[in-house]
Amino acid sequence: MWKNLIAKLRQVMYRMGLIRGIQSVYAKKEIPVNETFFNQIDVWKALYSGYHKDFHNVKYHTINGTKTRRMATLNMPKVVSQELATLIFNEKCSINISDETLAENIKSVFEANSFYMKFQDYLEYNFALGGMAIKGYAEDNQIKLSYVTADCFIPISWDNAGIKEGVFVSEIRRRDKKYTHLEWHLWDGPEYVIRNELYESNGSDLGVLVPLNTLFPDLQEETRIQNLTRPLFVYFKPNTANNIDLNSPLGISVYANSLDTLKSLDIAFDSFQREFRLGRKRIIVPASAIKTVIDPQTGQQHRYFDATDEVYEAFNLDQDSNEIKDISVELRVEEHIAAINALLNILAMQIGFSAGSFTFDGKGVKTATEVVSENSKTFRTKQSHETVIEAGLQELVEVIIQVAELYGFFSRPVEKYKVSVTFDDSIAEDQTAEINKQVLLVTNGLTSKKRAIMKVHGVTEEEAEKILQEILKEQQTVTAQAIDLFGMGSGGE
Repeated sequence: MWKNLIAKLRQVMYRMGLIRGIQSVYAKKEIPVNETFFNQIDVWKALYSGYHKDFHNVKYHTINGTKTRRMATLNMPKVVSQELATLIFNEKCSINISDETLAENIKSVFEANSFYMKFQDYLEYNFALGGMAIKGYAEDNQIKLSYVTADCFIPISWDNAGIKEGVFVSEIRRRDKKYTHLEWHLWDGPEYVIRNELYESNGSDLGVLVPLNTLFPDLQEETRIQNLTRPLFVYFKPNTANNIDLNSPLGISVYANSLDTLKSLDIAFDSFQREFRLGRKRIIVPASAIKTVIDPQTGQQHRYFDATDEVYEAFNLDQDSNEIKDISVELRVEEHIAAINALLNILAMQIGFSAGSFTFDGKGVKTATEVVSENSKTFRTKQSHETVIEAGLQELVEVIIQVAELYGFFSRPVEKYKVSVTFDDSIAEDQTAEINKQVLLVTNGLTSKKRAIMKVHGVTEEEAEKILQEILKEQQTVTAQAIDLFGMGSGGE
């Protein structure tokens, strides 16, 4: 009660300007991260959205003085992030769980949360902003998954195994007020603590702490949970080393080290567009030629040239010169296209794609990742990211199980379960060639039938064992039928 009264008093004093609010969430002593790194996330986010002030606001000089315009952009950050997300995770991917009952329960949770559709979207944000988090919780008598972008999650503590504690940040606008909700996920010894705070601000600062019931009348300030083995969230990031802050557990954007190239690309594309506007056809005519002439017979006004036609430019030429000149310039279309394609190849190299993955034909950017060989740079990059994504999805299954046990939705399997992810490698693999390869390896004793089944069907070891037993059983049945067909099983000669 006293805590709420003090919070309300501070709220009133802040509104009256008697006290100052906290400048930012990073100013809180409990948050041990560098605000500069999160400023970089803002840059990556702006580029992903297609407009970054420092890149795309261009000053230029005219006779009437300096003017500002917005540069045209190819928006390659969006293109490369979307392409990576599509290559790695799509509707052909499947999450395999060795325990059938658990697999059905997890499947129902995913379906209720539109997981496959949402995860691909947030995987794209993951590549663009350098990370994302998925939080598990219970609401309306079912398990919910909350997806959070990198700019709305701040790590508090971590070790080699991953991030252990963090705070989720969300902003809400109400008229002229900005409210910031902080949801802390912390460990207090063996207890897992979820703490909620609400701040009110008149401007860009974090402001002052206000009672939760200002916006959330049903939200508890603190919840303590027993018997958890891991946090109720999973943090995903691109499999790229963070060379901006080597001590941070956070990831970096796949184009974090390509900012100069991205800027050069937009300069080249902007110049390509302006080539057509500035290089349009122009004809110089004497100023006298566009003067109004009155027809002596009708009294009507006439011009030799249409004054509304933007092709003509009137100049006061020499009095003796009535020459009409075409000063149209030759457009440098091919030169611009060649320059843009050269920059696209540099960008592809920097983000881990093969040269030629992106091409510009004068109309737009085309991608060439439909057919990728297994030894190509694109495919190796794809597999690299799949490694950390699979590990994250395995953790997500564990988070769902913890929430399910906490609220009594379903129980953990008695026996240890295994989770594997089958990614879509059809863009890089010929399925028939892969089957023939595995058959050849089995025939020559270089691999087992079980491992061949795992590779071809993309299943776990337990599932491969079941398939193998089914095959052996069918083979035995076929052999018995063949013997009976020839009368060998009925006492005949």
